[in-house]
Amino acid sequence: MDEDRKSIQLQGVERDRALSRCLDRIRQWGLAMPMDVEVLVLDFGLGDFDKTGLIEFWIANEIEAGYCGKFLFLFDGQWCPEHEHRLKHETFYILRGQVLMIAGGEERLMNAGDRLIMPPGVKHKFAGVGPALILELSMSSARGDNFFTDGRIGKRGIL
Repeated sequence: MDEDRKSIQLQGVERDRALSRCLDRIRQWGLAMPMDVEVLVLDFGLGDFDKTGLIEFWIANEIEAGYCGKFLFLFDGQWCPEHEHRLKHETFYILRGQVLMIAGGEERLMNAGDRLIMPPGVKHKFAGVGPALILELSMSSARGDNFFTDGRIGKRGIL
């Protein structure tokens, strides 16, 4: 793993604890996550995972075929910070829990079964209202296509 990606993730015992808590909740929901995929436990380099962070299970990022699929897990009150993509078009589908989504300045509370299409260029951020699991389907994720509003994340936020 390169240093840019490492600098925005939890490491060691903190990572293991957060991932264990996440997997416990997912098991309580009667679901299972694949563990033979890349799992990112992100705090975006801000050092406050409980407030700003999420756990991503990268199911596929097929660059040549043009698609990506991820599961995004949020703990209660945890935010994925505001960002936008210049290239990537995304669709979010709420699998479990509730998600407060703010996109293009509009706020909406999303429930299990809700879907939201996110075209390129729309600033968005989202938080778990209670623990939540999101399926993100999108164009392939390209390094350098994540632009965060918070200057502290800056280039370190490139996934």
